[in-house]
Amino acid sequence: MIDYKKARKFGTLELLAKQVVEGFITGLHQSPFHGFSVEFAEHRLYNSGESVKHLDWKLLARTDKLFIKRYEEETNLRCHILIDASSSMMFPIDQPYNKFSFSVDAAAALIFLMRKQRDAFGLSLCSDQLDFYAPSKSSLIHQHFLLSNLEKELEKKKGDFKNQKTDIASMINSLASKIHKRSLVFIFSDFMAINNSEEFANSIKHLRHHLHEIVVFDVSHNNLENQLDLKNKYYNVVDVETGESIKMHPKEIKDNYIEERSLRINEIHKMLKHQKVDLVSADIESGFEQILLQYLLKRKKIN
Repeated sequence: MIDYKKARKFGTLELLAKQVVEGFITGLHQSPFHGFSVEFAEHRLYNSGESVKHLDWKLLARTDKLFIKRYEEETNLRCHILIDASSSMMFPIDQPYNKFSFSVDAAAALIFLMRKQRDAFGLSLCSDQLDFYAPSKSSLIHQHFLLSNLEKELEKKKGDFKNQKTDIASMINSLASKIHKRSLVFIFSDFMAINNSEEFANSIKHLRHHLHEIVVFDVSHNNLENQLDLKNKYYNVVDVETGESIKMHPKEIKDNYIEERSLRINEIHKMLKHQKVDLVSADIESGFEQILLQYLLKRKKIN
């Protein structure tokens, strides 16, 4: 199995995305989900005299017949990815791989797979404002453009870490005002900045009003954040979005913390379920298969 955390150190984001998707597709063919279509093109019979440029040689070897790959300009589906780029997404800050880098890698893999499926893909990054927005397109140039900007954002975060809040409800409202054609929307966030659950619920309603299908990925480091699985010592705990700090021992707060965090997460889950929004708990230690599979499952349902 590829260690994607190490692989990303020695190659581009595009190379990583390609490796992730190819590994995922290989796994699909060996699983109960092998019926999913993961091909670029449809086919038609070759007509004598045509250029052989787009002949499918593999299909020729299997069937002994000449078929032309047919690439359609029309996309099957419009997709948009929104990534929370606030400071809390930089957790764990003392490790090379965090919630933000996981979300970027997952988005890159989704973009790569979406283009393979001939779907259009757009991207937004948000903190306390909409830092980056690109509408949905399906071209190879657009894929390169988005992956290049994700690379730049990763580098920027490494070199210029600062306390950056986000108003996720406001950012979702902003996105809803930009994408009018029905789309499949993916949201990557840890939802640390939800102070008003009603505002967040209304922002999701705003997206749903335009008949968008939504998948929310609740990004976390499960062991450290949800289970508070820390060493037996005192920690100076810093709020990365406000800069406030407090010294405490995990044992003093663990039970109450886990209960409160569970209640908060369940509240968000319940609200999203009520609005018929799919929510997936995305542990950054668990790889990208769950992310890509959600896309294919949703895509199949929509089509």
